[in-house]
Amino acid sequence: MVPVTWTHLGQTARVWPGRNWPLGATWTPERTNFAVYAPAATEVTLCLFTDAPDGGEEEHRYVLTEQSLGIWHGALPDVEPGTRYGYRVDGPWDPTAGHRFNPHKLLLDPYAMAVSGDFTPAPATFGYVFGSPEEQSTEDSAPFVPRSVVVDPASGDFDWEGDQPMRRRWRDTVVYECHVKGMTQLHDRVPEHLRGTYAGLGSPAVTDYLRDLGVTAVELLPVHQFVSEPGLTERGTSNYWGYNSIGYFAPHAAYSSSGDRGEQVREFKEMVKALHRAGLEVILDVVYNHTAEAGPLGPTLSFRGLDDRGFYKRVVPQPDPKTGAVEFDDTYWDVTGCGNTVDSNHPLALRLILDSLRYWVTEMHVDGFRFDLMSALTRTGYDIDMSSDLLVAIGQDPILRHVKLIAEPWDASMDGYLVGGMPPPWVEWNDQYRDEVRDFWRNHTSGPRTVATRLAGSSDLYADDGRSAYNSINFITAHDGFTLRDLVTYEHKHNEANGEDNRDGTDNNRSWNHGVEGETDDPALVAVRRRQAANMMATLCLSNGVPMITAGDERGRTQRGNNNAYCQDNETSWVDWSAEDAWLDVYEVTKTALRLRRDHPALRQRHWFEGRPTIKGGPKDLAWLHPSGREMREEDWYDHDLRTIGMFVSGAPLRAPGPKGEQQVDRSFMLWFNSGWLPQAVHLPENDWVQRGEVVLSTDVKLDEGARVEAGDRISIGRRSVVVLRELLD
Repeated sequence: MVPVTWTHLGQTARVWPGRNWPLGATWTPERTNFAVYAPAATEVTLCLFTDAPDGGEEEHRYVLTEQSLGIWHGALPDVEPGTRYGYRVDGPWDPTAGHRFNPHKLLLDPYAMAVSGDFTPAPATFGYVFGSPEEQSTEDSAPFVPRSVVVDPASGDFDWEGDQPMRRRWRDTVVYECHVKGMTQLHDRVPEHLRGTYAGLGSPAVTDYLRDLGVTAVELLPVHQFVSEPGLTERGTSNYWGYNSIGYFAPHAAYSSSGDRGEQVREFKEMVKALHRAGLEVILDVVYNHTAEAGPLGPTLSFRGLDDRGFYKRVVPQPDPKTGAVEFDDTYWDVTGCGNTVDSNHPLALRLILDSLRYWVTEMHVDGFRFDLMSALTRTGYDIDMSSDLLVAIGQDPILRHVKLIAEPWDASMDGYLVGGMPPPWVEWNDQYRDEVRDFWRNHTSGPRTVATRLAGSSDLYADDGRSAYNSINFITAHDGFTLRDLVTYEHKHNEANGEDNRDGTDNNRSWNHGVEGETDDPALVAVRRRQAANMMATLCLSNGVPMITAGDERGRTQRGNNNAYCQDNETSWVDWSAEDAWLDVYEVTKTALRLRRDHPALRQRHWFEGRPTIKGGPKDLAWLHPSGREMREEDWYDHDLRTIGMFVSGAPLRAPGPKGEQQVDRSFMLWFNSGWLPQAVHLPENDWVQRGEVVLSTDVKLDEGARVEAGDRISIGRRSVVVLRELLD
């Protein structure tokens, strides 16, 4: 407590004591409690903003007189939901000791449930951003910092109408990665005033499309409040993807059609409810590994002005060469590539992450999270630690351990690559699947062994520690990199519009333009590109594991060769819903493959394939076939000239019992993948189990769906084609 000296009897304190929990602004009809963590501060001032008659705003300041356990707190009556606020925090200005307190900087509340206004970054000098308080004594030179907003925790008694978590099993899940704005900004069947918003994403035009396509979950690029980097706004661009978070409880206000004074909270909930009503789970891409404050020369928006030393990791201090003394080194330790790394071992940083996750599950009803650069958060000190505080806390939390948890299992360091190494119950983005499937379809493999491993669920990565194929999120493209159409159209990145002289973005695209760089009017070339796109979509949807589709890939979305469109908030990134240039044949293949996956448990089995019968006298659960009709031999797996592989999956019966212990029986399937530049004759072997079948998916224009085949037949698989045969029963 900061002592108060009364001036007379009967006096009433301007600010009530309040309490130090929960953190943030907690509204009740009687009072609003404000609590913020700033353990080394000497004074914290709460600033409330009201609309001024001239159209501007007026600032009202209240010094918080209570401090306990490093938390400054106080309560005020007559503060209504929708009130804008922030903090000014005084304390030592000593960057060498990790302290950057500056009362001239207005700070966002880290626990704000809504944020109002857009960040206006500093001019090119940037000097006042990190200068001393004396150098920042005139506030009119400072950039505009968004205001935190007081929110009614009940959101106006929001009616969830009985909405409950679906908790769909991973093996029944198909993920669709999309951007809230980009998904509907160009959608002609979404009302114009709702395009690019939460309400637009939850509209029937979108939910009906996704449900009809066959996906079961949307994975939203970051929706936590974020700001654009000053360098981007200087170039006349902005951060589109949103991986620059600053408000971990606040839905990004720019995606709201209804307002930014708390209305965005209700609109987000309405979107979630609409998606759930359509049978679609909601997964959030979350960025807890770094913040928008970047390096020490970046803008001070919140954490740096509250607890810079505690919230951000510093480099390992080195002993003085003369004295041997080891002193604090203020240099930020950056394994995120974004200027700073959040110290997830710090008690209050850990608390914020866990509180944020629980808030989005309990209050906003989301179904899971994909953690950006998860490796940066798994470190105890500086070393990767699968028993780190965050992993243990999430695994023990009665709420969080039951939601979908996806790791991007790497960071910007050499030792942060963890694909196959995350502990249960985490699932992972599997970039090895991406690379090897791309290589197979562009004929850059030394044999079919690696792609077969990926088709069967990547047992080399996940079986050794007791996990299943559904710990692998299979993907061929994601927001970061080429779209599927660009993957078959460009061999080189074309990122000139980003303003970085085409230096940004990866050069390891594993793409193939099929002889011509960029778009073409040559119908034969367009046809082979579309077939290759369809091949990869069919491969993805029918592989063991969890498929993830990038928004628009199923209809030929292009970024014109830009493989790092993080700053392209325009038609480059938005999904084009017009039919004129859509690859609707790819859409139909994707839809067919997902329908087969949904309808047939043989194509999404719970257990690993074992390559042996599931019943006495039956066929193997999985058999790999050479085009000649025999099973693959050891030398075949290393035959770099072998471009065609057959995958037999038995459904009679499945190895796993049903929910009541019953034996499950399904059709058997024969899948052929021909990446070669020539048609391939394949022999359907005579056997004791499957006598006839039909084509249920084909990218070969000469082999139509519905065609019948018999055991012992020889059929031709067209060049660069996928053909799926399903058993016909008597």
